[in-house]
Amino acid sequence: MRSLRLDTPKSLAQRVMQRLRQAIIEGEFALGAAISEEMVANSFGVSRTPVREAMGQLQAQGLVVIRPQVGSFVFTPSAEDINALCTFRVALEPRAAELAFRHDRDGAIAAMSAAIAAMEPAVTAKDNIAYGRADAAFHEALFTHCGNRYLAESYQLVSGRVAALRTNLTSPIDVRTRTSFDEHRKLLDLFARGEFAAFDGLMTTHITNSGTVYASALQVD
Repeated sequence: MRSLRLDTPKSLAQRVMQRLRQAIIEGEFALGAAISEEMVANSFGVSRTPVREAMGQLQAQGLVVIRPQVGSFVFTPSAEDINALCTFRVALEPRAAELAFRHDRDGAIAAMSAAIAAMEPAVTAKDNIAYGRADAAFHEALFTHCGNRYLAESYQLVSGRVAALRTNLTSPIDVRTRTSFDEHRKLLDLFARGEFAAFDGLMTTHITNSGTVYASALQVD
């Protein structure tokens, strides 16, 4: 695992949390992997107190499971979790898109276009980490520009788990097949034209297919 370097001038626990969150999302810690508080504290050069606080924050985000007297582990979703997560996204993302179109169409298009521009070299390089980041940015743009903080905050409840599953399970497939890349380009085109019935249908298919990949990969594991 690469160095857990701290960059931003925030509270110590917050900085530890953000770096661990990145490590989980980008697959430095595999799904279900144990995270040793002692190892993290030594790597950061801090006491275990901010590490424990960071673990608590990550547990609240659904990225870590803390088992008393056992240890802390990266989450591993069940089939029921995956189904619920996809149902949640299907309900929220098309609605966020409609609101973003009305609230800040140009800003949303710019952010989604930038994400797609980052996807293409990632596909060429077969870089699933870079692809996963760009994929996450595409979907998050809908909430960033929707103009409704409650909707945006609702998405933040699951965005870390979605990003981690994407990087670990779907992005390795996406950078080989280009199917996801083509779907994102089509979603942007439908959004820009305000064709939300078609957008809703494609987004539902896109999310549902991701859920199928998640479930299949976890069964193999």
